[in-house]
Amino acid sequence: MKTPSGPEEARRPASDIRVFASSCTLHGLGHVFGPGSLTPRRGLWAVAVLLSLAAFLYQVAERVRYYGEFHHETALDERESHQLTFPAVTLCNINPLRRSRLTPNDLHWAGPALLGLEPAEHAAFLRALGRPPTSPGFMPSPTFDMARLYARAGHTLEDMLLDCRYRGQPCGPENFTAIFTRMGQCYTFNSGANGAELLTTPKGGAGNGLEVMLDVQEDEYLPVWKDVEETPFEVGIRVQIHSQEEPPIIDQLGFGVAPGYQTFVSCQQQQLSFLPAPWGDCSSRSLDPDFDSEPSDPLGAPGPTPGPRPPYSLMGCRLACETRYVARKCGCRMMHMPGGAPVCSPQQYKDCANPALDAMLRKDACTCPNPCASTRYAKELSMVRMPSRPATRYLARKYNRSEAYIADNVLVLDIFFEALNYETVEQKKAYEVSELLGDIGGQMGLFIGASLLTILEILDYLCEVFRDRVLGYFWNRKRSQKHSSTNLLQEGMGSHRNEVPHLSLGPRPPTPPCAVTRSLSASHRTCYLVTRL
Repeated sequence: MKTPSGPEEARRPASDIRVFASSCTLHGLGHVFGPGSLTPRRGLWAVAVLLSLAAFLYQVAERVRYYGEFHHETALDERESHQLTFPAVTLCNINPLRRSRLTPNDLHWAGPALLGLEPAEHAAFLRALGRPPTSPGFMPSPTFDMARLYARAGHTLEDMLLDCRYRGQPCGPENFTAIFTRMGQCYTFNSGANGAELLTTPKGGAGNGLEVMLDVQEDEYLPVWKDVEETPFEVGIRVQIHSQEEPPIIDQLGFGVAPGYQTFVSCQQQQLSFLPAPWGDCSSRSLDPDFDSEPSDPLGAPGPTPGPRPPYSLMGCRLACETRYVARKCGCRMMHMPGGAPVCSPQQYKDCANPALDAMLRKDACTCPNPCASTRYAKELSMVRMPSRPATRYLARKYNRSEAYIADNVLVLDIFFEALNYETVEQKKAYEVSELLGDIGGQMGLFIGASLLTILEILDYLCEVFRDRVLGYFWNRKRSQKHSSTNLLQEGMGSHRNEVPHLSLGPRPPTPPCAVTRSLSASHRTCYLVTRL
């Protein structure tokens, strides 16, 4: 077979596969569809091109599958900073209620729930408190508010705080915010509540943070009447160091500080960043403990809020979950829980709220995802005994207390940053879209020698095929039909002119319609025109 000549090649349309193969940048295609007959060399090239294309498609499918698994990796880094935001510090006296502030009305309402007292034991308990017995005409109040009880009878910061300094500057109760926890009324330093500016520190080490001297007021501790869960056996202060975005869960996460010691707490800030779905399972939804999207699932993670709420945090999610569970079981909420449900009465605390919450915590039933961004603080504690004997005599004179009282009740808490550096724990996507495209491009160049422009060439060729083979078919058919009709019209007109010279003035012999040509029967319009002529 002869090879087509140059002019014949030039006359081939752009949709011809050999024309496309001769100019395409896809490697090997010109050897497969080149001029000439089928030869073993062309067959080997075809096999090589097909195998390379199959290997390329396999690698692309593997890379796409790996990307669809959404892997992530965790990076740990340590960074320097010129200043750090000081954390929130929550303090709670281990004793929830002061014995001098309890009244017979308090014992009537809260005695069975909080202290395990029976009504017949009230008189003996009042004697243990050093209080006179209840008068015969005593009448309890018609209602009782647990939050007001803890606010009135709990330890006040004005009485406990003997000295306060932040970075060497004096501070006081005005720098603390009262907050209810499960341990009663507590106080948070640097809470940022009500838009207050957060405190920062430009230095690390002792003396560059918060230093407080506290009086635990052990003489105000309630007598241990019965071994109930709410009865404390310890003496001291519970402390939790946390970020301003999360509420304190001090009964579970707090550490203890004992009187007679100075406790040093060295902190290091850790910033955690997690990925949302599908790479991870973090959440940044704000929460509302009153908004219940799925009543049939009381232990699920809380849903999104219908209005503006505080930022999402793990402790906030757990607290909202607990609130919903207790509110659904008991029809009320505990005083430390957020939301708009009414606060439980002392009897509801005893019969429903405390047992329900304890059972829920034992099962760890709340399923809360990690926040997408959070801050936590690693801590190292060390202690020394204080005060010394000379300091005891000095503090006794200063605060008008006995030396024994100072030794048994006073403690110092010193919280500071170890250094002005912080750790970052960050989840990152192990395989980005740019890496996927880079791998596909590399495999494309390795196996078939193609690029993005090669894909454009193939698309351009497909457009040419569609135009020449599909649209061209309909154009040619339409043109053929139009050309056939024109020929019929012209042929009919020519036959009529040939018959005109033989006409005479005599009668015209009848001529059958459409007898001019045998092809005119296919066109009624031409037949009609020729007959009229």
